[in-house]
Amino acid sequence: MHLYTMRSTPLATDFRGPLERLAEIGYATVGVSGRHGHGAADIRRMLDEARLRAVLEHVAYDIVKGAGLPQALEDIHTLGGKWIVVPSLPGSLHSPAGYREVAREFNRAGLAARESGLKLLYHNHGTDHQVVDGVSLYDVLLTETDPDLVGFELDLYWAADGGASAPGELFVRHPRRFPALHVKDMAPNGDFADVGSGVLDFPAMFDTARQSGVKQWLVEHDAPTDPFASALASYTCLSRLRY
Repeated sequence: MHLYTMRSTPLATDFRGPLERLAEIGYATVGVSGRHGHGAADIRRMLDEARLRAVLEHVAYDIVKGAGLPQALEDIHTLGGKWIVVPSLPGSLHSPAGYREVAREFNRAGLAARESGLKLLYHNHGTDHQVVDGVSLYDVLLTETDPDLVGFELDLYWAADGGASAPGELFVRHPRRFPALHVKDMAPNGDFADVGSGVLDFPAMFDTARQSGVKQWLVEHDAPTDPFASALASYTCLSRLRY
């Protein structure tokens, strides 16, 4: 479970309680996105007590490209994760030149992450898949970053929403670039949906994901009415899925 799903009321008021409820549902790992006033060591303690493991944390682009990177890497080690993930990019960089600048920054930060024993990933949104001046922005990141230094946490909803490339095609064209997935479904009207209740063909995606070296599935819902009902419905669907 990516903890952004639980960000509004549950985590903001009682960080430990939601972790315990997720473990009761059956989740084993989480992605951290927002600490709600807690330090990395405090979150690690609560995760250990709930018998959950953090695999990654979302860290802002400005921190990753700036002087805060060493501390961010240390914090991810404290959390017990193995990936540092940039969740989004500033709108001012939304151009081929901007994304080429980002690729250079990612290669530099990715080298620092590797030297620390971690790996840098990027999490996409729909606008990342747009074609600007004849150039696919996401393709800039895929082709101008070093595969040994930079990977991707592919959000399946946003990849489908962006429309430039189907998620399954990305796995085939760029094997071993996607160690982590955000598993998020799309309702028929384009809204967010619990996994299994929408229109995305997860069995087909997961089948091609095998060759892309996917190591971690992270459930997410950006705007659930009831985060725990959503977490249970998505877990139940995925636990029964065959592909």
